[in-house]
Amino acid sequence: MRNSVKDSIQTLEFPKVKKQLQGLTVSSLAKKHAGNIKPSADKALVQKWQDETEDAAKLLRMKGGLPIAAFEDIKPHLKRLTIGGVLSEGEIVDIARVIKNSRELKQFFSQLKEEAIELKQLYQLNDALYSLQSLERKIREVIDESGTVSDDASPKLRGIRTGIKQMEQSVRDKLDRIVRGKQSRYLTDSIITIRNNRYVIPVKADSRAVFGGVVHDQSSTGQTLFIEPQSVLNLNNKLKQYRSEEQAEIDRILAELSELIAPHTNEIEANLRRLVQFDFIQAKATYAKQLDASRPEISENLSVSLIGARHPLIKADEVVANDIIIGEDYKAIVVTGPNTGGKTVILKTLGLMQLMGQAGLHIPAEQGSVIGLFTKWFADIGDEQSIEQSLSTFSSHMTNIVSILNQLDEKSLILLDELGAGTDPQEGAALAIAMLDYIASQGSTVMITSHYPELKVYGYNRPQTINASMEFDVDSLSPTYRLLLGVPGRSNAFEIARRLGLSEHIIASSQQLMSGESQSVDNMIGDLEQKRKEAEKQNKQLKQELYQATQLHNELKDFYASYEKHKDHLEQKAQEEANEIIQEAQKEADRIIEELRHRQLEGEQAPNVKEHEFIDAKSRLSNLHYEQEHLKQNKVLQKEKQKKELAAGDEVHVLSFDQPGILVEQTDEKEWVVQMGMLKMKIDESELKVKETKEKAKQPKTTVRASKSSIRTEVDLRGQRVHEAVKSLEQYIDQALLANYHQVTIIHGMGTGAVRKAVHKRLREHPRVASFNDAPANQGGNGATIVTFK
Repeated sequence: MRNSVKDSIQTLEFPKVKKQLQGLTVSSLAKKHAGNIKPSADKALVQKWQDETEDAAKLLRMKGGLPIAAFEDIKPHLKRLTIGGVLSEGEIVDIARVIKNSRELKQFFSQLKEEAIELKQLYQLNDALYSLQSLERKIREVIDESGTVSDDASPKLRGIRTGIKQMEQSVRDKLDRIVRGKQSRYLTDSIITIRNNRYVIPVKADSRAVFGGVVHDQSSTGQTLFIEPQSVLNLNNKLKQYRSEEQAEIDRILAELSELIAPHTNEIEANLRRLVQFDFIQAKATYAKQLDASRPEISENLSVSLIGARHPLIKADEVVANDIIIGEDYKAIVVTGPNTGGKTVILKTLGLMQLMGQAGLHIPAEQGSVIGLFTKWFADIGDEQSIEQSLSTFSSHMTNIVSILNQLDEKSLILLDELGAGTDPQEGAALAIAMLDYIASQGSTVMITSHYPELKVYGYNRPQTINASMEFDVDSLSPTYRLLLGVPGRSNAFEIARRLGLSEHIIASSQQLMSGESQSVDNMIGDLEQKRKEAEKQNKQLKQELYQATQLHNELKDFYASYEKHKDHLEQKAQEEANEIIQEAQKEADRIIEELRHRQLEGEQAPNVKEHEFIDAKSRLSNLHYEQEHLKQNKVLQKEKQKKELAAGDEVHVLSFDQPGILVEQTDEKEWVVQMGMLKMKIDESELKVKETKEKAKQPKTTVRASKSSIRTEVDLRGQRVHEAVKSLEQYIDQALLANYHQVTIIHGMGTGAVRKAVHKRLREHPRVASFNDAPANQGGNGATIVTFK
């Protein structure tokens, strides 16, 4: 059967939307999932999909998105594990990345919960992730990010690799003596190279017998032979044996690691499924941001209200926003008027908005837009002819429409372009009216475009039907591509002819030839357009202000709710810390009092407690009280208080004794002699507060600005060759260590991976590097490395 729902979805260009969505995923599995999405009429399911997109859009706005790095399809690896297979280094690294992604997501959502950020669906998805940190740690101990088995994977492997290095050095030393010695005259070049995994030297063909040994290769001209000299044959043989032992030990380690991973295949596969979901959901949020899209509401009665709807496949600087409303007061829209006005785009925009919304995507329309839940979508758009059956344009369209009429029901959305076109105008108009009547009798929602003036009358007289047209600017002689609901289309022929310079006499004669009814209808349409423009001009600003106010209100509401929860959490934490401080202060106060009591009870065995000892004890008790009060004071005011300058003769309040005093002299940078009545004491500057009634002459101050380090916390090595990148890295690490940085970021990009591998190798060897890992997805992922120093 022609024009199935699948064909109509293709006609409305929904696959192009899916292709754009696919380009925003980081994994092949999520890309495949994005290419398979379909619209649904299940309200609960659509609501769930929209909740997920809204959650991800919120996190994209507040946190820069989910921390998802690129990952591979590891299902074949896991299947091999279930049948006892042994994985390669690369396959194990792929599994480790999935585990790492899962861990970073769990940590990310844990932080979101602490910040009391509300989400509708993503917390539940995150809860289904398994934490496999011990397995991840074990893998990282054996294999690094580049897929190389570490020297520390086993003592035996370390010993073998030490032997390899020593043996390689021995071979190179012997060959180096040849290359740099008297025998170098027999060589075509003074280099040491490798052929067949053995060290060789380039020897002139006529000097082959000088070195003996084995010929492993020759140049294209035959003038150079790559010879393994007799003197290094045994060393190369031992080196080959070491490498065989190395591979055998690596195979054993990989088998052991595969056995360790095998019991966790179900959890890892479950994590993979969740990662694919998160990847896809983040792609939906990113797509919504690119389109400046919003979440649509869902109507219960198939009514559609798209406010400022924009076709998603037209460039943002070219697309025109339109209001498309259907389903509530009217179930049919008849769009009339000339070609090139954008009627077909309006049809596709309505259909595409519905498909996107019902597939869980946000739609490029203003907030408050509403979609229905249709079960079928039919579209006959364009003028393609059936080449196979040699059908005319009219026959081709009619074949499609017959198929549609045989399948539609009350929950169908039908979009028909140029209904009845391609045949005699009178017959075509009659057929169009009859088909619209049939569609109305079935309860379907329909939008059509047409040239026929008879359909303007149909749109005016039929219940639940409304006329519409595309606006045309007569002054510029060009369409504005704006939909005018309630206004039937007109040709504008007389106005265009007048603007192009046609004689008024000819235009007047033409108008007399028109029927009075036609002229009356044309005048009515012109009057409607004028009134609509006036009303739209008054309403445009109010709508914009209302939208902005609503958007601001919703954002403030979300942030305020988050702030309140975070504030309550901080208050509770502060109270707990304050209670701990008070308890410690109470213990210290009890200790001081007990000490005084003990001294007093000593009686005759020791002198009585002296006055200055009482003052000192009182000072210590006051200090305890001050520390507790300090928690309640504004930190900014405290800093400003400390900045006030003191001068001899100032009246001050001594906080620790709660007594007034006068400054006598400054003994050092932060200590003053204070006269309190008859008592003079040295008091720390932090215990002194200048009386507010004291007016001090302003003295000029000298501001000393400390220069900050010019060393940034990141270095960019992209575009450099490997040896240049390593040199830049070493210089940067030295500078970062001198600047006392604890953690820095190395940006090396992905490319071929050569620079990244060299950077990781140098970091492993550096004595001051404590650890390093790939950056989170929103900070560069595999293209950057976070380094922590010891």
